Amino acid sequence: MSLASLSLLLLASTAPAPAGALRDDPVAASAKDEQQARPAQESGSGEIVVTARRREEKAQDVPIAMSVIGGSTIEQTGATNLNRLQTSLPAVQFYSSNPRNSAINIRGLGAPFGLTNDGIEQGVGFYLDQVYIGRIGASTFDFVDIERVEVLRGPQGTLYGKNTTAGAINITTRAPSFTPETKVELSLGNYDLISAKASVSGPLSDKLAIRISSAVTSREGTIENVRTGEDLHKQRTSSFRGQLLWKVNDDLDFTLAGDWNLQNPLCCVQYYARVGATQRPLSRQYAALAAAFGYAPPSTDPFDRKTDLDAQIKSRQEIGGASLVANWNLGPATLTSVTAWRYWDWQPKNDRDFTGLPITTISQNPSQQRQVSQELRLSSNGDGRLNYTLGAFFFHQTINTQGSQVQGSAASRWLLNPGNVPPGATGCATATAAACNPLVLNGLTSTNTINFDNTSFALFGKLNWQPVDGLHIQPGLRLNYDKKSGFYEAVVSIHNARYNYVATADNVAALLANGTATADQLNTLAPQRYSPRFSDWNVSGDITVSYDVSRDVHAYATYARSFKSGGINLSGLPLNSTSTGVDLSTQTVKPEKVDHFEIGLKTQFLDRRVTFNTAAFWTEIKDYQATVNNNAINVIRGYLANAGKVRVRGFEWDLAARPSQRLNLYFNGAYTDAKYTDFKNAPCPPELSGGTATAPGGATDPAGTPGGRSPAFCDISGQVLPGISKWSLSWGGEVRQPVGDGNVYLGYDGSWRSRFSSNPSPSAYTWIDAYSLSNVRLGWRRSDLNIYGWVRNVFDKRYFELLSVQSGSTGLVVGQPGDPRTYGLTISKSF
Repeated sequence: MSLASLSLLLLASTAPAPAGALRDDPVAASAKDEQQARPAQESGSGEIVVTARRREEKAQDVPIAMSVIGGSTIEQTGATNLNRLQTSLPAVQFYSSNPRNSAINIRGLGAPFGLTNDGIEQGVGFYLDQVYIGRIGASTFDFVDIERVEVLRGPQGTLYGKNTTAGAINITTRAPSFTPETKVELSLGNYDLISAKASVSGPLSDKLAIRISSAVTSREGTIENVRTGEDLHKQRTSSFRGQLLWKVNDDLDFTLAGDWNLQNPLCCVQYYARVGATQRPLSRQYAALAAAFGYAPPSTDPFDRKTDLDAQIKSRQEIGGASLVANWNLGPATLTSVTAWRYWDWQPKNDRDFTGLPITTISQNPSQQRQVSQELRLSSNGDGRLNYTLGAFFFHQTINTQGSQVQGSAASRWLLNPGNVPPGATGCATATAAACNPLVLNGLTSTNTINFDNTSFALFGKLNWQPVDGLHIQPGLRLNYDKKSGFYEAVVSIHNARYNYVATADNVAALLANGTATADQLNTLAPQRYSPRFSDWNVSGDITVSYDVSRDVHAYATYARSFKSGGINLSGLPLNSTSTGVDLSTQTVKPEKVDHFEIGLKTQFLDRRVTFNTAAFWTEIKDYQATVNNNAINVIRGYLANAGKVRVRGFEWDLAARPSQRLNLYFNGAYTDAKYTDFKNAPCPPELSGGTATAPGGATDPAGTPGGRSPAFCDISGQVLPGISKWSLSWGGEVRQPVGDGNVYLGYDGSWRSRFSSNPSPSAYTWIDAYSLSNVRLGWRRSDLNIYGWVRNVFDKRYFELLSVQSGSTGLVVGQPGDPRTYGLTISKSF
């Protein structure tokens, strides 16, 4: 128990219960019960109670662009995690080449696309029962016993903190109940799917209530490794959550919660998708290199779902934590304390050359995160002319990562230039070429030690002033302090018949000078060591003016000045001109500065049978944190730095209708125009990479010219941000017909997104085409029983979740396909 929570308890035990509204408000409680009984996408109803502004309010009254999806909708649509949930949220993008390398973006903003770097922050805040989750990788757990998911679009920095420049995702689990209840669920499906969930809740006494929830899921893989005979992308998950509610009296309660989640899915593999021309010499591009080894992928059609990866694949992660939430109704206000400790343990293995050749035989970055946080909030009660929320927040996080990368016997020929090759010769035609000698790189190993320490503190406040009936003026302010420190060391070694040494940042120059090591080796895996530091104070704020045009029509306008915390580079730095050191000027990255404008309208009509909410927004970010190259020639490493400016603008809508008690429909959409407005030193796309490097401003050759001249960097100002579809839509509904003491129902959920770039710098080779997905369910349910069959990806649509390029500018493009059609049967029973 935290000191803050203990103080609340001691004060309450000696003071009389103050007067005020009871926390178990029957109106709010009935609204929550109604939410759970509603089918998908009826979250626009004004009766749904949310906590988007750290207090209970009706969703339609909150002047924030938001989506709310209830627990029953999540269960029935099979949206078991955030990746699946995004199909019904057009403004949300979730990308993951593995759990550590995951990103959540809202309206195209949040995190640099495809980058893993322990020293940077996310731009979408992720909260579980009011607890901030400090790493997106720790948000990839399966949903269990969820009451609702709130997705808040646009900056939320005043109430949610420093790293919510794009929005926040607020997950609330079902609370312990003083009414006994039990629910079990079993799902069976193709690919040998077995999923079982159970929850039980009830009173231990008239003051104590408990809830225990658990789930296990097993499914065979959807991708075959023809080399090993093993199926990849299996699902193996186990989850447990326990909560204990102590209701001291009507004005004071404590909730102690703990959760544990284990996943070992044998994912996430990428393999041959296509080949594109680069500016490497033809003999150094994929086709010639593969031919030199007599290699061919098991299929050139990625949707045959076959690969021959020769490295081990593993994505084991363990997530868990504990929290104590205290609420004390003081009459005029409620004091809330949220104390939490969480951990994330990541144990991966990857094949980072994406082929069956022994190029990079080991590539992995096991990582362990620990975090503690404490939040105190004081929120006024009642519906007076002036309401407020005041608070303080403390957060401390540590991350320890142990990286390793090992090159194999094919690495020299695949990665290195062939040296002095005679005219007309191809491949490794000379014995003097380093690329001809496998021993040059075979066994070359980089062992990385990465440490990160982050301490944050904030004071915040939000007012809601109603000078006249219907007009609300809502300013907010947050003061934040960040202190970050890190350590990065890469030690490089090689032990084979020709080479035997260990290179550190201290002895690398001597090893090169005496010929023990070669520049080819230490340019491939560079030893380095540095200890970056960063600290800063930031003030962010927003102001919203809203007007209740009528009981069912609400308009608002918002301006927000927000920021995403500065960071430190912890994935290695670019080499300096001597190739024996690093550019220490790139250790840190400045905070992002965000100016955001938004107008919105929330409406209901036809006796609240139809809800239509819409918003338009314009966001500009200065010092956007992105992956870049420096201005030197022959740089082999990208890193995080500040692009000049990014602009995102668009509009979105949420439409829900209930023409009758037997039919509900929804249609949601988003238009997002996201561009780099100033990014002059961006990494070049693959078709401009791999050739002879030229100095800035020097002559270059057209894209895809074999042996051509490549720019040191590219100006991509005016081009689109990665991962963002200009148009995204979701639609569907459910129809019901009474049969016996229940209802037969048919539900459909569809989504479509236009094409998007899957590379930080747009490339002709990495556009993902537009695609549409359809899910259906047919079943029968009554209040305590639900039996239904389901099909996801009904039309077995072939699509990629992401595309990326093989390092070394060979032209190989690899992809991670989405799930094929799956189907099954689910039975759930409540007692």
